Amino acid sequence: MLRTLGAALAAALTLTGLATSTGAVQPPAVQPPTVAAATPTPGPTLTCPPALPVSGRVSGATTTSLTITYSLILFPPCGYDPPMVVTLFASREDATERRNPVAEAVSGPERFGDVTIDGLTPDTDYWFRFSDTHGTQDPYLIGGPGRTLSTSTCAASATIDNQWYGGFIATVTVRNTGTEPMHDWLVKWRWSGDERIQTIWGGVAEVTGQNVVVHNASWNGTLAPGASTTFGLMVAVSGWSGGFTPVCGR
Repeated sequence: MLRTLGAALAAALTLTGLATSTGAVQPPAVQPPTVAAATPTPGPTLTCPPALPVSGRVSGATTTSLTITYSLILFPPCGYDPPMVVTLFASREDATERRNPVAEAVSGPERFGDVTIDGLTPDTDYWFRFSDTHGTQDPYLIGGPGRTLSTSTCAASATIDNQWYGGFIATVTVRNTGTEPMHDWLVKWRWSGDERIQTIWGGVAEVTGQNVVVHNASWNGTLAPGASTTFGLMVAVSGWSGGFTPVCGR
């Protein structure tokens, strides 16, 4: 009878998980409390200021070169570190798409400096883009156009045809002294007093204060080597004029 009762009790304990293989009664397992994983706190988001990271302009030209003056305004990651690569293109469309580059040069270690690109075609427009030496291309600035100088040269001289107290009439002669045809000349000078152009023929005048620039007319802008053309002007002045000395350019 007792053996039968003991066997029944052991079977019951086994079914409830409170007995081991040796028959010893074990306390129920205690589960540790569940701890929620800590949510990481996001760091601050970098915001770059609304400024161009690099700026540049054409500051010099010869018949076969352009000089680009640049400024690295921002540091990485919002900007660049020198040296920088300046790439030239023959059109704004090519510069926009960064296709068909025609020349490039690498700057020095300065954050504010100049880059001169040589081997260019005379009397030609170029546009420029920036990138760094790691291949990161600046997406903002498309500079230009910068134009190389023409191989043709010219000279200008002025003759006072008629002068009176309060004004005069003058003729300016423009001559191509180079060995190549000259296209689209200009002549400039600075008045010494309060001279004012009343009428001009054979040219188109632009006046800023005492500074005068005269461009060719539509029919006399092209001059063969050794050829010349003229333009005339009537000028008003308070009293007698000291004249003017024209300088010819492209």
